[in-house]
Amino acid sequence: MKTIDIHAHLVPRSLWQAAEARREWYGFRHEPGDGLGTVVGNGKRTQFNSPKVRFTPEERIKDMDTQGVDVQVVSIHTPFFGYHLESPQGLALAREVNDEIAGMARQWPTRFAGLATLPLQDVKASIDELERAVNVLGLKGVELDTVVNGENWDEPKFRPFFKAAEAMGAVLFFHPQPQHNFMMQRTTRYGLFNSLGVIVEDAIVLSVMIFGGVFDACPDLKVCIAHGGGPACFAMGRLDRGWQGTPEANRVIKQAPSTYQRRLYYDTVVGSEKALRFLLDEVGADRVVLGSDWPFVPWHPSPVTWLQSMKTVTQDEKEKILWRNLESLLKL
Repeated sequence: MKTIDIHAHLVPRSLWQAAEARREWYGFRHEPGDGLGTVVGNGKRTQFNSPKVRFTPEERIKDMDTQGVDVQVVSIHTPFFGYHLESPQGLALAREVNDEIAGMARQWPTRFAGLATLPLQDVKASIDELERAVNVLGLKGVELDTVVNGENWDEPKFRPFFKAAEAMGAVLFFHPQPQHNFMMQRTTRYGLFNSLGVIVEDAIVLSVMIFGGVFDACPDLKVCIAHGGGPACFAMGRLDRGWQGTPEANRVIKQAPSTYQRRLYYDTVVGSEKALRFLLDEVGADRVVLGSDWPFVPWHPSPVTWLQSMKTVTQDEKEKILWRNLESLLKL
């Protein structure tokens, strides 16, 4: 059985090269310290908790073999999206990272596929770079933050981007920045910014796009939400009630929010078998795909073994999750 992991991150080689030369990398600065140190940029600090962020592709493949993962769909580590940069600098960052990911997929085509990153502070530049990434470099789509410099994805300015992605057949993988979400404004204790803040961001972007009419305007748009979409599917009853309580004249969408949830895809980084079983029952096994959050989740021993060991998930469901759904979605 093949296995394909849609949720696998990359810290660019050029960032480490800049760190070794004691240079900044698009405004990000490396500070030595415990482990692999910390990267400072955009007023935020990103500390690395896994030595695997410095792995070469060859070391990465060996780790994939240990975990039983045949293919990783590689995307940038989210603190380095660079949406805060001036447009030319943001575009330069994106092009450099996209070239690196595409190079991995070219050299090891049976082990890696890739998702681009884009300078979403400039929608036109993002459309142009997405076209280059998909049509020239062969990447499968793009990884996106759940918010762009404080703006939500239902803003009209982003609609041309969604239209372009739909026309290209590009997959949009939404993933919030763990240490850059709203929870940091409430408390920095207990690690809640990651365990709770991240998944609430997932639910927000899913809900905003549904309520904002993105899927009505772009019915063939391919969207995957990290971390099982967070609590969004669990909250669909409340979302439906809120929509029903809104005067019809003020509704953007004409059908209840829950009717849209089966249009999206969701990865398996949900934390427990009960949560995954609920997700499967809500959206169907054809909408759930394998994710590992490599290398930031300490799987024991692997996300594949975790899924294979589940008694409440059928063998047919496991096959769909492990490879069938992504093979079809990404046209691998």
